[in-house]
Amino acid sequence: MAGNNITSIVLLGFPTLNKFKVTIFCLLLTIYCFSLAGNTLIIILVSKTKSLYSPMYFLLTQLSLSDILLTTNIVPNMLQVILDNGSSISLPACIAQLFFFAYSEASECFLLTVMSYDRYLAICQPLHYDLIMTSMVCLKFIIFSWILGFSVALTQSVNISQLSFCRSNVIDHFFCEIDPILDLSCSSVFYIKVLALVLCFPVLVCPFLVVTVSYVYIVVTILRLQSITQRQKAFTTCGSHLLVVSIFYGALFSIYLIPETGQSTAIRKIFSIVYTVVTPLVNPLIYSLRNKDIKETIRKNI
Repeated sequence: MAGNNITSIVLLGFPTLNKFKVTIFCLLLTIYCFSLAGNTLIIILVSKTKSLYSPMYFLLTQLSLSDILLTTNIVPNMLQVILDNGSSISLPACIAQLFFFAYSEASECFLLTVMSYDRYLAICQPLHYDLIMTSMVCLKFIIFSWILGFSVALTQSVNISQLSFCRSNVIDHFFCEIDPILDLSCSSVFYIKVLALVLCFPVLVCPFLVVTVSYVYIVVTILRLQSITQRQKAFTTCGSHLLVVSIFYGALFSIYLIPETGQSTAIRKIFSIVYTVVTPLVNPLIYSLRNKDIKETIRKNI
């Protein structure tokens, strides 16, 4: 298809694992179903339980919403790719998938940052928490996170849609990620790559620094507590969020801040599965199993 503008993209998926495709398909389908169920359950519990009406749990519902958007955007098409030993997707649909992927990931970065700030206020500034983190302030943070995530994704997707694609239409991946798409372009992609690198700082690096600084203050404050019970309660409260942040940023940094030339395609796919499939499942499990209030609410409803 070289020399002509391509209209469709072929996603190869996992060509070396074709003989295990039924097993992989069933495993990923199971993970997807549990992920949807877990995140939906958290949204329902928080919306229906008055004791969970607080900024922390409202933010948790937004994180669950972001995870549902992410996994629903990626997994159904990936299941088709696995089942058919590769699958074709139109170029506009491919760019749309990239948009929703970037939208959910960027929004989740900002939401995790707000959640870390919320925990910082609760642990380090408990007397001022209710004055600072009001319902209206929390709502503004959430709206800002979604709008900023939308703006970043739209900027990236619109610029990519202006490129000409006339090289091979085959992508050795299970979804439309930015680097494999750019490899198909016969236009100059220097500006797009510079833009992506620039956007990494407000979307990835700055939120990570805010999270890190917040937790440094949190840990220092917890260690100053005299009561062992208070320390354990504080660590339990923040431990769930810190674990989620570690998994999420660990996978993203491995993909986007390590040069592509230093990664094999297989390694890149593994890290991609971590933050597109595993993380949306792990988040509700971590928060429900480690959170006393949510466990108690589930027990009461059962």
